[in-house]
Amino acid sequence: MFKRWLRRPSTLPLPSVAAYALWAGRYPPHAHNPLMEAEEAAMRALLPNCAGQVVLDLACGTGRYGLLALAGGAQQVIGLDNSPEMLRAGALRRRALAEMAALPLPGGSVDGITCGLALGHVPHLEPVLAEMSRVLKAGGWALVSDVHPCLAASGAQRTFTAPDGRTVAVEHYIHWYADYHRAAAAAGLRIDDVLEPRLRVKPAAAGSMPVVMVYRLRKPRELLPGF
Repeated sequence: MFKRWLRRPSTLPLPSVAAYALWAGRYPPHAHNPLMEAEEAAMRALLPNCAGQVVLDLACGTGRYGLLALAGGAQQVIGLDNSPEMLRAGALRRRALAEMAALPLPGGSVDGITCGLALGHVPHLEPVLAEMSRVLKAGGWALVSDVHPCLAASGAQRTFTAPDGRTVAVEHYIHWYADYHRAAAAAGLRIDDVLEPRLRVKPAAAGSMPVVMVYRLRKPRELLPGF
């Protein structure tokens, strides 16, 4: 529920790996609250044609976007995540443990990357976007979503109910559009499109602020001026 993003947890935010170890057993491979529904609608709107492609579902969790790529005709989907518990609960057949800034894949080996609501868990974007660019083929794409910086800056937190009934917050670092622009440019990527979806639920005040940023990035086939 959206209320969970506004609820004050009883403890300080947990590191993402520790948080997802608690959350994995109740984390389904589909959008399960209004914020995620708005995020997924925007991701679907910007998702390129996956037919015949090799797609990396980065920070795949239980495999939500990998499954979407397979439904879109992807030839192969590779799921990578740093949470063993989320991987065990996942629905993707090809999945492995990995950090976002150290991908166990050859350079130029994937056509596209999906990465949903994960980059807010890292303090610096540059190492992750550099790795994404490295493994992408020339002309490849990356579709990335993050909690909207305005929502996070307002004090909202991503929380869930732990098995023992506690409300637990997940660590989150605020990344503004300028942060993504600089990190993308440094990695040889360009921002191709951006969406800022709002909630479609009442009260109206809760939906007046964008809740997510969705970026589509491209790796140019040839080096462009400024890269």
